[in-house]
Amino acid sequence: MKRYPPIAEHGLVGDLQTAALVSSEGTVDWWCTPRFDSPSVFASLLDRDRGGHCRLAAEFPDGDDVTVRQLYLSDTAILITRFMGAGGVGEVADFMVPDESGVPTGVHRLVRVARVVRGRLPFALSCRPRFDYGRATHTLSSADPHSAIFHSAAADLHLQSTTGVRLHADGDDISARFTLSAGEAAAVVLTSGPAGTAAPPRPSLEGVADDLDTCRAFWLSWLRSCTYKGRWQDIVNRSAITLKLLTYAPTGAPVAAATMGLPEQVGGERNWDYRYTWIRDASLSVRALIDLGFQDEAHAFRRWLRDRIDANGAASGDPLQIMYRVDGDPHLTEETLDHLEGYRGSRPVRAGNAAADQLQLDIYGEASDALVVGGDIGAIRGWGALGGVLDWLADHWDQPDEGIWETRGGRQDFTYSRLMTWVAFDRGVRAATGFSRPADLARWTGARDAVFRQIVERGWHDKRQAFVQHYDTDVLDASLLLMPKVGFVSPYDPDWLSTLDAMDEELVSDSLVYRYDPQASPDGLRGSEGTFNLCSFFYVEALARSGRLEQARHAFDKMLTYANHVGLFAEEIGPSGEQLGNFPQAFTHLSLITAAMALDEELAKERTAPHRFGRRRPVIYGLRAPAEDAGGSAPHG
Repeated sequence: MKRYPPIAEHGLVGDLQTAALVSSEGTVDWWCTPRFDSPSVFASLLDRDRGGHCRLAAEFPDGDDVTVRQLYLSDTAILITRFMGAGGVGEVADFMVPDESGVPTGVHRLVRVARVVRGRLPFALSCRPRFDYGRATHTLSSADPHSAIFHSAAADLHLQSTTGVRLHADGDDISARFTLSAGEAAAVVLTSGPAGTAAPPRPSLEGVADDLDTCRAFWLSWLRSCTYKGRWQDIVNRSAITLKLLTYAPTGAPVAAATMGLPEQVGGERNWDYRYTWIRDASLSVRALIDLGFQDEAHAFRRWLRDRIDANGAASGDPLQIMYRVDGDPHLTEETLDHLEGYRGSRPVRAGNAAADQLQLDIYGEASDALVVGGDIGAIRGWGALGGVLDWLADHWDQPDEGIWETRGGRQDFTYSRLMTWVAFDRGVRAATGFSRPADLARWTGARDAVFRQIVERGWHDKRQAFVQHYDTDVLDASLLLMPKVGFVSPYDPDWLSTLDAMDEELVSDSLVYRYDPQASPDGLRGSEGTFNLCSFFYVEALARSGRLEQARHAFDKMLTYANHVGLFAEEIGPSGEQLGNFPQAFTHLSLITAAMALDEELAKERTAPHRFGRRRPVIYGLRAPAEDAGGSAPHG
């Protein structure tokens, strides 16, 4: 077992209230329960010794040539890890049965099924939970050889096995060894619950098989609502399933990622907790699902969002804060878990997120778009929520904020923040007119037009011939790739094409896109980061909409090579092509979906209008000879 497997060497399983990561070695090394944002039971991804894990894997003699492969059962969230060697072929299937009842529950089941499909193989089980991020002690009790209970002060974990798997105490942990022949199977079930939770019935293979069928049927049924039938069906389906897995079903609130503390630079300090609902990320995630035809998720999130507006307005006079817990709790106090060494020594490990108190005005644009798209803003309550937001924003849009990237280096007049306030007013004016709803249209229209003029006059940099990050800089920012997408500028506007060219030169590295240059625009943090996957996919979409289809398609195909073995992405790509940051990242998967849809639409248009305005011959695969210097090395660039 590797001390720290690569971030990308994982698949995700979940039940729509919590989720677990399973490595390609068969190790559950991340599971927080009963919710995404609850303390962990397994967190060896952040500390191999103190975090806790549950490993179930086939074993082979030392020196054997063993191949391990991981895959999802097609169009489901059932993860299969296969072990292949001279002794045979075995596999472990991991899954959680989704619960869309809308009722939050404290009890959750993670099912692990071992079976052999060829030959005869031994399996080994090691279950070492460490409650509350490894801070809480536990005791072990057992009623029979097939049941064990790990007790902590706040939570219990039940471990139960089917016939043929006898559990043995290993101090306060559990281990087991068993052998299966071709056609045989065994299962272990982990059931988490509050302290004192009664033991569930002992599992049987028949019952586990029924659970697996139920899980498979759920995902296949859910995907039938997908209207996308384009070229990239498999990867789009996987991204949609991932967004669904990251959504807390009782409230409809999506989280930004399943994990916390995974670094943007190994050994660095950019290690944040992403297990919460950002208004921005959630709005964009839901918009991607709407575009795919998933309306139930949109309705659920809109209800959650309207509740947040009502609660915040009554409490503070401000419509929204930038993020919440999945149940709408606004308190996300940040603490440092000093007892954890962090992924490959990346410290500090943070739980909670102090950025919750930041001012980020762009969220009102994403939120307004999420409320308006789909047409149900005609509802009286929905209109009241949007109207209140826009009335507040009309008084507050023209002020510095921390911006989309949550910099901790001070407030600025960020161009992207202004862009999205323009979106908020634009969507509000359109909705008021389209649904004949009461509104101060003159005020909203005046604010929209004032924002537009300000961006054009102050967000544009004559020397750079580009729109820039904020009004007092010449630094570029990839968030502005959304300018044509939101309708602020035509994708063929000369100023936009000039901005896109500038980004090509400065922020793009072989189709991978940096958010901005932190050296040129200090963000208050030490260290560097990788390229940002959200921006890389938004870049694809911007290229496609601007008529640069060959370049867009090539960039998209290259981006797909950075997906992990089961089609998942983290937040960033590092210098050696490794995945960095929290995993899997909703931002990445929603932007993959929108990029694929944009490419499909533009490729279809190209067949009927191949010489549209703005099309140019791109440099797809540039070649140059190495420099002929003494060392024979090529210049960087």
